[in-house]
Amino acid sequence: MSKNTKNVLGRGLGVYFPVSDSETSKSDETTIQKTLGSIDHISVSRIRANPNQPRKEFDEFRLQELSESIHHHGLIQPITVREIGEGRYELISGERRLRATKMAGLKTIPAYVRQANDDQSLEYALIENIQREQLNPIETALGFQRLMEELGYTQEKVAERVGKNRSTITNTIRLLQLPDIVQLAVKQGKISAGHARALVTIDNPSIQEKVLQKAIDEDFSVRQMELYVKSLQSKRTTKNVLLKPKEQHSLELQELASRLRTRLGTKVQLKKKQMGGEIRIEYYNNDELERILSLFDQISS
Repeated sequence: MSKNTKNVLGRGLGVYFPVSDSETSKSDETTIQKTLGSIDHISVSRIRANPNQPRKEFDEFRLQELSESIHHHGLIQPITVREIGEGRYELISGERRLRATKMAGLKTIPAYVRQANDDQSLEYALIENIQREQLNPIETALGFQRLMEELGYTQEKVAERVGKNRSTITNTIRLLQLPDIVQLAVKQGKISAGHARALVTIDNPSIQEKVLQKAIDEDFSVRQMELYVKSLQSKRTTKNVLLKPKEQHSLELQELASRLRTRLGTKVQLKKKQMGGEIRIEYYNNDELERILSLFDQISS
């Protein structure tokens, strides 16, 4: 093969097929010259992880499968990086591919070099993972929350950027209201986001955990979970007539708080005082506050 032909492959097909062992060894210690917007092989030792990576869980078995595929066939889809100076790069998206490439023992990886600041890097990493559906629901919820808290996005802006409905963003963020043990079950795939959303309507964490365990033990479908939660709420209402006045009043407040929580889509607490009482409604950012206020406007109109 002539030198000119090899140069053409380096810019084209060479991106999608692994370089030979001799070519790999030559680029082990140095990075090939890059220009922004180009795709070429970069030394994996010169790429650092993305601190804004929204994905935290990686299936080791699937990672090993990908590593073996890369070892035999090369990496078909390049990762995305940004320059951070002194010939080094920071990963924007493709951490799973980068990890698998290192496991395969390859010294370079095809990468798309993109110009991006910290905010853009966070946004690109989140959106790329969401579009590939690689994040678990809790990671997605945390990603949405970070976009709102760190970049000042409204829920409408998040929905626009990730191609989701506004209601999807709201319902996903609500998962962060759940106890840690429930969130962990979602992360581990023991229950789905649909199961978890049914649990949000329960205001007692200990009951949430009991229902969670029952759902796992009996392999509830989402519909079964929803019906079971509704039956619990109905039973609590029926039992009220058998309670002492003080206990009954306490449960009535819990029922009212649960209704408000379902209506407003956020945590609500009712507290009785000597004269009257108080309602505590939680919100997590200005956008959430505006959403709650708009619900009150709808009620009053």
